[in-house]
Amino acid sequence: MTAIGALDRKRQWTGAGFVLPTALLIGLVLVYPVLQSIVLSFGQSNINGTMPYQFVGLEHYVRLFHTGRFWNALAVTLVFAAGSVPLELLFGVGLAVLMNETFRGKSIARLAVLFPWALPTALNALMWRWMYNSDYGVFNAIALQTHLASRPIDWLGDPTLAMIAMIVVSVWKTSSFMALIILAGLQSIPAELYEAGRIDGMSRWHQFREITLPLLRAPIMVALIIRSMDALRTFELPFNLTDGGPITATESLSLYAYKEIFAYIDFNFGSAVVVVQFLVVFAMSLIYIVTLRQKA
Repeated sequence: MTAIGALDRKRQWTGAGFVLPTALLIGLVLVYPVLQSIVLSFGQSNINGTMPYQFVGLEHYVRLFHTGRFWNALAVTLVFAAGSVPLELLFGVGLAVLMNETFRGKSIARLAVLFPWALPTALNALMWRWMYNSDYGVFNAIALQTHLASRPIDWLGDPTLAMIAMIVVSVWKTSSFMALIILAGLQSIPAELYEAGRIDGMSRWHQFREITLPLLRAPIMVALIIRSMDALRTFELPFNLTDGGPITATESLSLYAYKEIFAYIDFNFGSAVVVVQFLVVFAMSLIYIVTLRQKA
């Protein structure tokens, strides 16, 4: 037992040695900026260092909660996440089921499905911005030529249409990411379960509902958490597609914090926005985890 215990301790120390560099890197890259943002949000200072750091408590948070632009940014972020993530999950499940089937050219089809996700978000947004253009965009050209519209539609100039346009771009790009995670879950389901279902006379729909979906709960939870965190932190898409416009109709929390920090040079107030955003993302992740575990 002593020899076994010594071997276990050696394995633990070996594992810790492998994990420690990664943990230190995560601490430097992720944890330190978060802690620095928290410190800045409770103080007052300036960028050139002429004003020493002064602790002001909740002053920035009180100001934040009395700022209408913050509540607008929070509402925009939540609406974007609520509109995009469920659609991405729906299309992701459908794409994963199709990619899990056996057919000729399946490898090429998988590459085609993953192509939108592989493209950088900024490039995607600029490409769609050209297509949404009210003067020479492809969508207006199709609408006018097919007589679906009598005049050009200002897709990015109307608050409602701009939000819908941003959600469409997000669904087009990220559904394949959801499909990739769910496909990994599909391939881990034993084929014997489907065979037993066919013997019992289950239709394809009943197999999907009774076998596939219950066994995909864990991959779906992972996909939802990761994608919801990304949606609640969205920056590149509104920045490159609409720049938060028209006015502030598509200004997310990340974009609002960016403008406060880099446009208005208010690091302390912008840090308060970042901290609140972090709390929103953390709370949303907890809700997903608790809800899906209760259904397990």
